Amino acid sequence: MKIIIQKFGGTSVKTDESRLQAVRHVQKAVNDGYKVVVVVSAMGRKGDPYATDTLLSLVSKSRITKREQDLLVSCGETISAVVFSDLLNAHGVQATAMNGAKAGFRTNEEFGNAKIKEMKCEHLLKKLETEDVVVVAGFQGQSKSGDVTTLGRGASDTSATALGAALHAEWVDIFTDVEGVMTADPRIVSDARALEAMSYNEICNMAYQGAKVIHPRAVEIAMQAKIPIRIRSTYSDNEGTLVTALGASHSMDVNERMITGIAHVANVTQIKVAAKEGQLDLQENVFKSMAQAKISVDFINISPSGVTYTVSDEAADKAKQVLEHLGYTPELRRGCAKVSAVGAGMSGVPGVAAKIVSALSGENVQILQSADSHTTIWVLVKNEDMKKAVNALHKMFQLSEATTV
Repeated sequence: MKIIIQKFGGTSVKTDESRLQAVRHVQKAVNDGYKVVVVVSAMGRKGDPYATDTLLSLVSKSRITKREQDLLVSCGETISAVVFSDLLNAHGVQATAMNGAKAGFRTNEEFGNAKIKEMKCEHLLKKLETEDVVVVAGFQGQSKSGDVTTLGRGASDTSATALGAALHAEWVDIFTDVEGVMTADPRIVSDARALEAMSYNEICNMAYQGAKVIHPRAVEIAMQAKIPIRIRSTYSDNEGTLVTALGASHSMDVNERMITGIAHVANVTQIKVAAKEGQLDLQENVFKSMAQAKISVDFINISPSGVTYTVSDEAADKAKQVLEHLGYTPELRRGCAKVSAVGAGMSGVPGVAAKIVSALSGENVQILQSADSHTTIWVLVKNEDMKKAVNALHKMFQLSEATTV
């Protein structure tokens, strides 16, 4: 049988209207001869009755265990799966719903951020012999001891690509409320456009650098299994952005495009810690202390004179306390933003950094810190300069203009 995966996020299953649009996509796939595994998120976002944050607001996190939190928040996806399955049947599509455990997700016991250890999809495959569609509750699995686990924020994407890999699906569709992966956030850049194709590495980098179109873990699973991903709008028939190894089977070779997109992360704090004369263990002390305090660090620059890195603004005070407890005097710059230029085509090409510096200096944007890899260049700027910086880089690399080869 030919199987495809269709994942619908919270906004795609939030209302009667959006759910009917989702049904239309499923019906088309069934009519085209595919067996469809649908993965659904909880309905809506914070404030909506069954959204994850709404469910968490019903209890005190200080009184219930993480195991109990997972049991609670998994209800949102379970409700969504049954509601959507019922709607499909009402529209003549033979469908059934199942939770993550029945679908085959076996995880460790890291409640709240569980990792998939094994996929056992025999029951799901058996159901597909008699049903056109199986609707799976995303975001959830089952531990070895039989407890409900959740896979972390945004993990319904991960559920979808994990099923795609396990079932050897033709492709995975990720339906959202935008037309595909954009060259930049359209709320910041008015002429941002949807990309037709990009590589796994590019979208993974953009996701890690702040673009919220798909979870990075989901991309990594698809990349390992070589399963194509299409990121599409629930509200149109456009095929969206195709994500493959190198834009395969597409008119555009992503290697010919220097920069693919501009991503950003706002509200970060830069921390500088100076080394004392002859001190060689500063870096180890600093980063070990951050790890022990469960503070996520990013944008790391290490030199003999000290270390510079960033944390989220909300973690800044805790990081400062930890460092002061060790006897250091950290220098903090709050209210920063990380802006990233991502593109597989920049590797080995001279002048990319020069263009970035030129674009930002032309807008009087101060660069507070920078770093690079073979596919990404990062700059740290003040929060108030972020919009100018993103627009300047988008314009410098002419990302509003479609490039075909």
